[in-house]
Amino acid sequence: MNRFVDLAKNPLLISSVAILALLVIGELVSPGFARGDQIVRLLTVSAILGIAAAGQNLVILGGREGIDLSIGAVISLGAVIAGNVMNGSDAAIPLAFAAACCAGFLIGLVNGLGVTYLRIPPLVMTLGMMGVIQGGLVVLSRGVPSGNAAPALMAFVNRSAFLGIPGILFVWAAIVVLMALMLKRTRFGWSIYAIGSNENAAVLTGLPARRIRVLLYGLAGLFGGFTGVCVIGYTGNSFISVGDQYVLPSVIAVVIGGTSLSGGAGSYTGTALGAIALILLQSVLTTLNLEFWGRQVIFGVTLLLLMLLYGRQARLRV
Repeated sequence: MNRFVDLAKNPLLISSVAILALLVIGELVSPGFARGDQIVRLLTVSAILGIAAAGQNLVILGGREGIDLSIGAVISLGAVIAGNVMNGSDAAIPLAFAAACCAGFLIGLVNGLGVTYLRIPPLVMTLGMMGVIQGGLVVLSRGVPSGNAAPALMAFVNRSAFLGIPGILFVWAAIVVLMALMLKRTRFGWSIYAIGSNENAAVLTGLPARRIRVLLYGLAGLFGGFTGVCVIGYTGNSFISVGDQYVLPSVIAVVIGGTSLSGGAGSYTGTALGAIALILLQSVLTTLNLEFWGRQVIFGVTLLLLMLLYGRQARLRV
C-alpha cells in the first residue's frame, strides 16, 4: 500500500499522466489539438519556458528559500539587448547570444551576492532587482520597442531544422541531458543538493556554500538572458515587458516537476515535464476562451495544490 502511495506521489509520473490527460482533453474540446504540427508548436513554447525554468530550478535546489523573481525582467533585458545587437542581421546572432547571456549572468551574480553575503532575503533581493531592470529598460528604450530578430534565428526557433522539428527543441533536449548529468554525475551537482539539504553540514565537509549559491544565481541569470534571445527569435521583436509572463510559470514548472521549494531535492527532468504540462494546461484554457486573469488564478491554485500534494519536505532525486 505504501509503495502505491509513493508511486502516486511521484512527480515524474504525475507530470506524464497530466500531459497525456491534457492532450486528450484538448483533443475533445478542440479536434486537431493533438495533431503533430500542433504538438511541435506547443513543445516549442514549452522549450522557452523550460529554459527559463532551468535557472529557477538551480536557485530553488540550492535551498535557503531560494527563488528568482527577477527572471522575467532578465528575459526582457536579454530580448532587448539581442534585438538591438542583431537588428535583423544573421551575422550578429553569436554576439547577441553572448551579450544577452553575459548581461544576465552579471545580474544573477549581483542577486547572489546580495542574498549570500548581504543576507537579503531572496524574495526581496530579486524583486528589487526586477524593479531596477524594468526601470532601466523604460529609461533606455523610452517605452518604444526597438531591434529585430535575425531571420536565421527566427527560422531556428520556429521552423523545421530536422524531421519537422525546430532547432530550439534540439537545444532544449541538450540542456535537459546536460542538466541531468551535471546534477547526478558531477561534484558540483552533488554540492547543490548538499547545500540545499543542510548548508551547515555541507560547510563542515568543506564545501564553499556561499560561492556555490552565488554561482547558482549567476547561472539563473544566464539562462534568463539565453531565454530572452529565444523569445525574440520566437516573436520577431522585443518589448520591455516580454519576459513578465514567465515569472510565475517558471516557479510552477519547477514545483510540478517535484523540486522542493525548501531546496535539496528535485530534478530538471521533472521541471522539463512540468513546463510541458503547464503549457498544455495554458493552451487548453485558452481554447476554452478563459480570460488571462482566470488563467492566472488557475495557475496559482495549481501551485497551492501541488504544494499540498508533494509537501514542502518531500525529497526526490532523479
